[in-house]
Amino acid sequence: MSVYTVHAPSPGGADLRAIDKFVFVRDGFHFWAMVLGPLWLLWNRLWLALIGWLIFAAAFYAGLSSLGLGRISIFFADIIIALLMGFEASSLRRWTLSRGNWRQLDVVVADDEDTAERRFFERWSQKQRGIVNDQWAVDRGGPPPTRNVPGQQFSSPPPLPAGGIIGLFPEPGGSR
Repeated sequence: MSVYTVHAPSPGGADLRAIDKFVFVRDGFHFWAMVLGPLWLLWNRLWLALIGWLIFAAAFYAGLSSLGLGRISIFFADIIIALLMGFEASSLRRWTLSRGNWRQLDVVVADDEDTAERRFFERWSQKQRGIVNDQWAVDRGGPPPTRNVPGQQFSSPPPLPAGGIIGLFPEPGGSR
């Protein structure tokens, strides 16, 4: 099972109008990012990460060749960098989303992205239904409910005790 993080386009955009823009990022190893690192970055529109990769690769190869290492050593260094790219591809994608003012909404565990979407939207729609379509919510713009009206959900308050004061100090100015 894979772990997916769900991202919404903006802090205020996590509502019903923006659900087609939600992004699911699978956490874990990305094979195609390892094999075709710069092309994978281009495909996923990770422009800053691509520029960083190109600068790093140029400096890395220049450093290795200035040290006078052989082709086999450079080849193994390339494999290590490719593995690192495969392991960190999802982190680069999440970093790019966070730079674009996207926020992480949830973490979902599922077998594939379709199942992750279904699980997320089941949970998320229940939360939204509770917020948007709650028929029992109090209307904050209306007058407060009155008591002693038949059919009203509120009842009369309980009668006051004999002393007339409720609390830890039953008499004003009494001992404590």
